[in-house]
Amino acid sequence: MSRVLVVEDEHHLAEGLRFNLEAEGYQVEVAETGEGALAMLSADAPGFDVVVLDVMLPGIDGFSVIAQMRQGGQFTPTLMLTARSHPDDVLRGFEAGADDYLTKPFELPILIARIRSLLRRTDWLRAQTKAAKPATQAADRFEFGEKSVEFDLLELRVRGAAFPLTLMEANLLRYLIQHEGKPVSRKAMLEDVWGLHEDTDTRAIDNFIVRLRRYIEDNPTKPCHLLTVRGVGYKFVAAPN
Repeated sequence: MSRVLVVEDEHHLAEGLRFNLEAEGYQVEVAETGEGALAMLSADAPGFDVVVLDVMLPGIDGFSVIAQMRQGGQFTPTLMLTARSHPDDVLRGFEAGADDYLTKPFELPILIARIRSLLRRTDWLRAQTKAAKPATQAADRFEFGEKSVEFDLLELRVRGAAFPLTLMEANLLRYLIQHEGKPVSRKAMLEDVWGLHEDTDTRAIDNFIVRLRRYIEDNPTKPCHLLTVRGVGYKFVAAPN
């Protein structure tokens, strides 16, 4: 039975979600604050398979919760549930490490479908890990120099060290690799990776690039793989001169 943590401070909504998710066969726990959620997600607590996380919470907000989860190595699939639907808010959630984003008001069947989708992806990744395929047989792998990206495992390997990637980090890196050697605009990344077509603050893209450079580059201040193209955006180079 999959375990779902609902982080929602509106008691009636939290209990409604608990009732409906339990009716679907899930085991559900509820936290009404960000601090409470982080405590329930600590290393000493029983694990969860999915987190449904509201943004507007008393104390620390949902953006801070997901950021602290990811910084602490907690990569439980997380769906952000919020009334804030502006593209900048959506992108901020993805930037913090969310795997999906659903705005209020929402249809219950849509929420359940999103949760099932996250669980399917987790099950698939676990199956991939259990299979332990040789590196040369990896289904979705890209190698450059002493580095490799396992997109199916959401993992970057650099000289034997493994770094977990969020789904959005992996999607952005895949997009840049697919356009290897070509300048890609920030606007194109927003539209093609996140599907955001409105006027959105493109600085979030820069923050993603900074994080990816920390993983990939030997010297992030002097990148050789993720290059800035002034006035345009970025370019990925697999084998720099």
